[in-house]
Amino acid sequence: MFKLTVNGQALATAVDPDTPLLWVLREEARLTGTKFGCGVGMCGACTVHVDGHAVRSCITPVPSVAGSAVTTIEGLSPDGKHPLQQAWIATQAPQCGYCQSGQIMQAASLLRDYPQPTDADIDAVMSGNLCRCMAYVRIRKAIKLAAATMQEAPHA
Repeated sequence: MFKLTVNGQALATAVDPDTPLLWVLREEARLTGTKFGCGVGMCGACTVHVDGHAVRSCITPVPSVAGSAVTTIEGLSPDGKHPLQQAWIATQAPQCGYCQSGQIMQAASLLRDYPQPTDADIDAVMSGNLCRCMAYVRIRKAIKLAAATMQEAPHA
């Protein structure tokens, strides 16, 4: 039995130790905002936070996060009011939208570490999150808008 906290809620699961966190989130917790993309940790569609750090849930075995706090896109701001979520809407960042929850979760980690990110900071941190629609210019614009908003009124 593996115990973890997902979006503030206790979760106990008796999955095989090789089961990736992604499948526990999607199948057991029914949190489908976290997407399966490549399955090898290269695209970033499955990005979540574990104890505040961005991780690829498709390659993170459940035992490695036992006892940890996991945050998915649904837990970033349940009402969708996080500055990144609002900036994504304002800039119309997504096209197909499939990668966007992973993009937002990676961006949240970026803004935690770099509250006023430069283009180089954004490129370095976001480079592992792929977007088949090539919405990178809009994603950068959304990150900068969220950073400015968060500087004006820090988000909890």
